[in-house]
Amino acid sequence: MSVTDPTPFSGSAGTADDKLVAEIETLAERLRLVRERVGRVIFGQEHVVDQAVITLLGGGHCLLIGVPGLAKTKLVETLGTVFGLGEKRIQCTPDLMPADILGSEVLEEGEGGKRAFRFIQGPIFAQLLMADEINRASPRTQSALLQAMQERRVSVAGQYHELPAPFHVLATQNPIEQEGTYPLPEAQLDRFLLQIDVGYPGRDAERQMLIATTGAEEERPVQVMSAADLLQAQRLLRRIPVGDSVIDAILTLVRNGRPEESPIAAVREHVAWGPGPRASQALMLAIRARALMDGRFAPSIDDVLAMAKPVLRHRMALNFAARAEGVTLDAVLDSIAAPLG
Repeated sequence: MSVTDPTPFSGSAGTADDKLVAEIETLAERLRLVRERVGRVIFGQEHVVDQAVITLLGGGHCLLIGVPGLAKTKLVETLGTVFGLGEKRIQCTPDLMPADILGSEVLEEGEGGKRAFRFIQGPIFAQLLMADEINRASPRTQSALLQAMQERRVSVAGQYHELPAPFHVLATQNPIEQEGTYPLPEAQLDRFLLQIDVGYPGRDAERQMLIATTGAEEERPVQVMSAADLLQAQRLLRRIPVGDSVIDAILTLVRNGRPEESPIAAVREHVAWGPGPRASQALMLAIRARALMDGRFAPSIDDVLAMAKPVLRHRMALNFAARAEGVTLDAVLDSIAAPLG
């Protein structure tokens, strides 16, 4: 079943600005329907759903952190259906090898006894890839994702293989169990557009979920957009103008998070390393996506403040003194954002 509109979202206004406005309004309505359809399946996680959609609109990847049983896997499956994306899943374990993700070459014998290698694609050749419990994979296997997340292609036996477009990795991580895990390296963490913290739903949402998921019939997600629509939305997002004051706010926020140059005492005293330039790029994309979802024609400083923690959490680390004193990263981020608010 599909509710996909057969007509692409494009305006018919005469001027370029009018056309952009019309396209934003049309896409915002489609995204409202996306959120509504996902909300019928995922209960009490509106901010998680919104940030996951922002990740897809921004053309990036996200890291979902939460205890088991909070519908992280179901969220990825639902997004794949609603956006019409080919979705695959990798269950990460310590014995998972890079070839299990990327694929491998096999020697085949054809007609006339001629032998040749044929590449068999791994699960990474998907438009939406879920890497479940990514920190349980070995560093060697984690690094196999690194090139794919950045370059949208993989290298096997000296040959490059392009990944499908769009390509998004939604990885999950359990914050409680740390035995038998391998912390993600900073270089790989920086590849994630957002870190989304998944918490428990509220009482009313959990009650609604309890009734909806234990009855005779369970709500099924339906397609609202296609992969081509998502690619078009990603191109539209990059055309949304951003004011100078908002750009300055992004630069101030990110640069204030670097202990070497920050004027904020909490950062200089408690942060081991701060966000790099990729954080500024991620913020620029994220605030545009947030404005687009609300049907607004330009992002504001409020968008910068709203997306600061999801963008910066995994791009900063506290030093030993901060951990000894019980200082949290969220508290440091609040002090960084305070001058803007």
